[in-house]
Amino acid sequence: MKAVQIVAFGKPTEVLQVADVPDVGAPGPNEVVIALEASPINPSDLFMFTGNYGYRPPLPSIVGAEGAGRVVAVGSNVKHLKEGDHSIVPFGSPTWAERIKVDATWLRPLPAGDIKQFAMLGVNPATAYLLLTDFVAPQPGQWVIQNGANSGVGRAVIPIAKSLGLKTVNVVRRAELVDEIKALGGNIVLLDGADLPRRVAEATGNAPITLALDVVGDTGTTGLLGSLAQRGTLVSYGAMTRKAMVAPPQPLIFKDITIRGFWLVTWLQKATPKMVAEMYDRLVPMVASGSIATPIAATFPFEQVTKAIETAIAGQGKVLLTP
Repeated sequence: MKAVQIVAFGKPTEVLQVADVPDVGAPGPNEVVIALEASPINPSDLFMFTGNYGYRPPLPSIVGAEGAGRVVAVGSNVKHLKEGDHSIVPFGSPTWAERIKVDATWLRPLPAGDIKQFAMLGVNPATAYLLLTDFVAPQPGQWVIQNGANSGVGRAVIPIAKSLGLKTVNVVRRAELVDEIKALGGNIVLLDGADLPRRVAEATGNAPITLALDVVGDTGTTGLLGSLAQRGTLVSYGAMTRKAMVAPPQPLIFKDITIRGFWLVTWLQKATPKMVAEMYDRLVPMVASGSIATPIAATFPFEQVTKAIETAIAGQGKVLLTP
């Protein structure tokens, strides 16, 4: 079968190849085989290809971290899925292959919906949900602030926060994004800048904000720290600027702010199948209804993976691969 493999670490456009690899074979008793229909290229994939991510797979290895497709074989103990059902591929299973064999313990049949959007369910919506629920417990009516609001996670934060009764302050770095993020349901959308905390206070009526979500790093972190209330929590889950966060000591000391980090891999290593299933049971209907949706820039077959990577690096929307 065809698959995309990483053969070295370096420039993302130069380290991948399409190869013929052994088929996955028949599923075990608790497994299913999924024929991939779509899988996205995520920023974390690009970082991993350079060798600068949280793990390095052995070389060569099939890559890709999430996706969705059609079940084509079912193990003897699997009663909740059948051949022909659509399913997501569990996060962490190498997905850039024609077929993927996975444990089916917490998988569920997908409802009717856009398979390309379901293919992007495993990472960004899951991260958004856990950022909002796993660190502090904001009560309905309270505010959450995030930067990188136009990112895949940021776009998912907005409807998930709304479903939890929360209001969002959404920080972007380009003026042309303001109306777009407002149209998604962001309560307040502001351009980043040195006076961000003052403008946040004005826009929210000095409402206390106890949770900030940082995917930008650099001085983007500074503005979020200045906007947090006493004993607030900032969660860092990325650094899209590729620069270290700038965290002045004053808010940390005088407002007793906590900085935490989040990586979906770590959460999944500790989570029970029930926890994972419950999370996706909440998110799947939101994707099916279109309330969680990510703009797609382009879709490429495996054979055009280099062009796909180039398009993903350009950053004009999500890029997907198909067999």
